[in-house]
Amino acid sequence: MKLQTSTRLALYSVLEFAARPEQLVAAAEVAAKYGESAHHLAKVLSELSRAGIVESVRGVGGGYRFAANPRRLTLLDVIRLFETLEPGDAAAQRAGTPVEAALQQVQAEIDQTTLATFGSITVATMLKMVEEARQAA
Repeated sequence: MKLQTSTRLALYSVLEFAARPEQLVAAAEVAAKYGESAHHLAKVLSELSRAGIVESVRGVGGGYRFAANPRRLTLLDVIRLFETLEPGDAAAQRAGTPVEAALQQVQAEIDQTTLATFGSITVATMLKMVEEARQAA
């Protein structure tokens, strides 16, 4: 499963804000850190805000902060806001040979495992993983 740019930006943002729950983080800071468009990130943050995952504070010193429960919010919860996760795509509809059908079955199983994994990893778990990666670097 390949995640769209919007989805990756959402995950980056959620993790940045959750890592600093007491601070307001500027959208421009996140966009610059990940080399993405501030305009694109604004659209992503708007969707995260509508979902109640982040909240925005306007004005001087404003920014965004994490508004969800990091122990309950999973990566899949965020991904679902930006990705269509319905089983089967156009390629699956075209299975003409037994080999194609079997390969599509394998791909469907891989996708289900991927979704289950994203659904089992919370923001709190990801923050621990990020910290471990920082320490190892």
